[in-house]
Formats: sequence, structure tokens, C-alpha cells
Amino acid sequence: MSLSKIAILTDSACDIPPALEQKYKIDIMPFTITLDGKSYTERVDFSFEEYYELLRNAKGTPSTAHVTHLQFCEQYCQYVDEGYTDVLHVTINSTGSATYDAARMAARMLEEERPGHNLRIHLVDSHTYSMVYGWYVCEAARKIRNGAEVAPIVEWLEDIFSRTEVILGAYSLKVMKKSGRISAAAAFAGELLGLRPVISLVDGVTKVESKVRGDAGVLPALIRYAASHKGDPFEYMVGTTDNARGEELAKLCKKEFGVPPMCIFQLGSAVASNTGPDAIAIAFLGKPRQR
Repeated sequence: MSLSKIAILTDSACDIPPALEQKYKIDIMPFTITLDGKSYTERVDFSFEEYYELLRNAKGTPSTAHVTHLQFCEQYCQYVDEGYTDVLHVTINSTGSATYDAARMAARMLEEERPGHNLRIHLVDSHTYSMVYGWYVCEAARKIRNGAEVAPIVEWLEDIFSRTEVILGAYSLKVMKKSGRISAAAAFAGELLGLRPVISLVDGVTKVESKVRGDAGVLPALIRYAASHKGDPFEYMVGTTDNARGEELAKLCKKEFGVPPMCIFQLGSAVASNTGPDAIAIAFLGKPRQR
């Protein structure tokens, strides 16, 4: 019986730190981001902090170009040529990006490019963003590198992603207003009253859960939401664009939940392009949902 040779593939919206990318031999295909007429390659042309600064000084709204089916097909072809038997491919939320559909199209194209190939493509839609799926891609890679089979890992990932929730607070409404995430009128009223939106992300769909007055109300609001929606067993992460705020939220969460976060991660350009460069979030496993 021949041994499996398994590739792990994802996109740059995963926000997996380079150290973990290298440790687990994860292939990450970058998005292109255009801001004020200039195109950038994510993970190549800027760090997280540099992107936050670009956003703060931007005149226009950033646009993100997903990885194309041609790029994915080229990567799949490379796997075939290098003798891989399987690729576990986890994508950014399909509701907010065409990346998942591009991967499906690439899988069909592969039949034409490499007729009779034996590569098994295991495609998983994360239904979420950032390290909220990047963390579990790393976990999947670790399990596979330790000898796990792909099929049960796919089932495990799909179960995880059916329970993942994010609750996020934005400290500035500038980018949200520009991107159309909230109306100019709502943004104006929010700025006038010092309101901060608290936004959930469940199954790829965002919803304003509440508005709190002033910066001080943001972290308690996030913790209240997570406490009322958390599953059992409970595991969570803190995502932030500000390390000091992230540490503060982690301490408050540990006091509330009795356990520290699995990690504190930086929100990358895919999230920051929509929320702005001043945001913070709790990502956690909630109760099982029907798909």
C-alpha cells in the first residue's frame, strides 16, 4: 500500500504567522489588495502594522482580489507533478469571497490539464476569516504530519467551522463608512454620539448585535456576547489590531471564563479592510448549528 503524500493549502486571509506556516509546511496563496490606486501582495508587501497605517492614511476604500481559478489550478498541477496524493484546501468564507468557487473551478480544470491524475482534492469552506480558520488549519496540518488520515480531519474541520463564532468591536467607523458596511448617516450619528458597533460573524454572515457608548464599553460587550453564546467545551482566541488591547481583553476573558485564550492573533488585511485598523474580537466555539 503506497503512503499518502498530503499538501496543506490555504489563502492569505488565514493570517497564519510565518513561523507556523513554515513549521507545518502550509502553502499560503496571497490575495492582491488595491488601495489608493496601488496594488499590494498580502504577506509580501506589508506587515500587519504597516497595513493598519496604510488604512489610517488612505483616501479611498481598499479592494481585495481573490486567488483565481487559474492560480489554484497551477498549484494543483504542481502537486500532481510532485507526486502528491491529496491536498487539504481550506478557504476563506465563501459568503464574502469568490475564493471557494475559484477552487472548485480549478479542480474541474485540473482534469483537462492533467488527464487521469490521481490527486484527491479535499476542499473545505471555513465560513469565517483570519486565524479563526488559520488556527485550525495549523491544527489539521499538525495532525496530518503526525500520521492522521485526511478524511477524518475534513470531518473534524467541518464540525469546528459549524460551531465557530466571532464577536468584534470597532473603535473607528471611518473604514466601515467608506466600504458601505454601515451607512454614512449611521456612521455620522455614531461618531457624534461616540457609539461603537459590536458585530457578530456566524456562518459567514455579519450582524450588528449592539452599539455601546465610548471605547470603555467595547470589551465588556464582547465578553457578554461570548458568555451567552459559548459552547461546551469552550475554547477561544483573541484577535486584535492593538497588542495592548489584546492583552487587556485576554486578561478579562481569563477572569470571566477561567481559561486563557488559545492565542492572541493580529487581524490581517482581509478583516481590517472591512472593520478598519482599530478593531478587536473574540473568536470562539459556540453551540452546534444546523447547516
